[in-house]
Amino acid sequence: MLQMMQKKVEEEGEKEKELYEKFMCYCKKGSGDLDASISGAGAKITSLGSEIEAAEQKKAQDEADLKQHSADREAAIKAMAEATAIREKEAA
Repeated sequence: MLQMMQKKVEEEGEKEKELYEKFMCYCKKGSGDLDASISGAGAKITSLGSEIEAAEQKKAQDEADLKQHSADREAAIKAMAEATAIREKEAA
């Protein structure tokens, strides 16, 4: 019975040793991967910041263009109404 317990304890010890080795391997490899990922993310942050600034500038330009085009449209509608009124007077 003691031999069976000893064998069982040795088997459990081997399993624990394998798990420990897998964990240590993960820790050694994982930190390198994390460092690379962090440095890549840092570069991406800078890139995204400049893209956001460019998008904000484009949005401001588009809003200014929209305001100008709306004013031009209103002026064109007014000019068409005046021209129509003049033609109606001339036709009458």
